[in-house]
Amino acid sequence: MTEIASTPSTPAVQDGPQSAAWLRIMAILYDPFLWFGEVAGMRRRRSALVGDAYGRVVEIGAGTGLNIAHYPDGIAELVLCEPEPGMRRRLAHRLKGHAGVARIVDAPAERLPMADASVDTVVSTLVLCTVDDPERALREIARVLRPDGQFLFIEHVRASSRFLAACQDRLFRPWRGFGGGCCCNRPTDDLMRACGFAIEAHHDVWRGMPAIVHPLIVGRATRAGKRCGAL
Repeated sequence: MTEIASTPSTPAVQDGPQSAAWLRIMAILYDPFLWFGEVAGMRRRRSALVGDAYGRVVEIGAGTGLNIAHYPDGIAELVLCEPEPGMRRRLAHRLKGHAGVARIVDAPAERLPMADASVDTVVSTLVLCTVDDPERALREIARVLRPDGQFLFIEHVRASSRFLAACQDRLFRPWRGFGGGCCCNRPTDDLMRACGFAIEAHHDVWRGMPAIVHPLIVGRATRAGKRCGAL
């Protein structure tokens, strides 16, 4: 069974990377564009990551639903948050092929329609690079997680290599326009720590994808107690 709920969303920014027309095209091209990267290792990473989900699970930026097949049968509830209409349509279509119960919610990561301390697991795969306000999204994740909850993630982050980081900075605008708002040089791991998360993670290479989105950080985070602050 699939239920789609709607909450008030932040108005889309009508400039290049966030234009509604290009986002509709992105929803169509997303799976084909990622296909080789999925076959070359991302599918395996997704399976290992979301296989550790438990209890009430919320996935932010669920996109076209590439994680759905990998969730374990024993989770109590699966809530899939996705603010883009084109992505939600493809997400709902993919859910029809799976027997599990899930609920699709029209909500951005920066404004999750869940009560404080009501979620056991939050999942984010290749999402925090694109959200408009990553610190606010991370505060929301911390807010909805139970004290013993977990945040499971796969994200690409700013490169430690000075050369590659310089390339990310130079290509930031064209890549952001092409990638529907993706910020290739965002130091998401540092932002997590600044927002009070304790991280257990490793770096990896996203094979089959441009070097501009290397490296990946893959792992688990828990609330460390402090509030989100400046880096």
